Amino acid sequence: MSTPTTVLNVNGIEVIYNHVILVLKGVSLNVPDGKIAAILGGNGAGKTTTLRAISNLLRGERGEVTKGSIELRGERIENLSPADLVQRGVVQVMEGRHCFAHLTIEENLMTGSYTRKSKAEVAANLEKVYTYFPRLKTRRTSQAAYTSGGEQQMCAIGRALMTNPSVMLLDEPSMGLAPQIVEEVFEIVKDLNHKEKVTFLLAEQNTNMALKYADYGYIMESGRIVMDGVASELRNNEDVKEFYLGMGGGERKSFKDVKSYKRRKRWLA
Repeated sequence: MSTPTTVLNVNGIEVIYNHVILVLKGVSLNVPDGKIAAILGGNGAGKTTTLRAISNLLRGERGEVTKGSIELRGERIENLSPADLVQRGVVQVMEGRHCFAHLTIEENLMTGSYTRKSKAEVAANLEKVYTYFPRLKTRRTSQAAYTSGGEQQMCAIGRALMTNPSVMLLDEPSMGLAPQIVEEVFEIVKDLNHKEKVTFLLAEQNTNMALKYADYGYIMESGRIVMDGVASELRNNEDVKEFYLGMGGGERKSFKDVKSYKRRKRWLA
């Protein structure tokens, strides 16, 4: 069986905020074309910063990539603007959804079509969004402020889909959503991956759900990748079960309470 082509390469990047705060410390990861990869870890691990480094949304927060490189299909992209990246097919759905509260659902979706010049193409994209998110079609005239968190998350993903992306970055898609809605969102992500061939890189604290749908996973702690592997293997890894899935024997521990643990850290390999 042939090895999937890598569409996105992050090569040993360091990210510094305000010229002094080192947040990412040599992060490397590869995202195969047509697959779902997940970055996993708790608050402050560096997941969001990694996504924003890729989409070049760091500057608004006084952050910058100071070492390493980021490549899209072999082309370095760390110095491109977010608008240039959207033109190349890379779009990010930010944590917290960020829908325009005063606009309707359909108006929110249409804001994602500004890069499309053909009205026919825009109409086709909108119909595609409604096919994957039928709930949005029934709510298309409702102001986003008066829709549920799940509907707003669907709207945010649908808005990104309006750009015809080849790579979609999802930041905490399950945050604040009921378990049933989380499952529905991830099922739609899987459908978009399989049917539309959209490659996904998602940052997620819900390790169990992410590893259920992802092909590959990266676990982050304190700005470093400490473990990676095929998602099914990570789900069956004893350390992942104990520290991330809450399935260890005895009293459950937090990483904050553990001074040392047996997992082999990649930066010591």
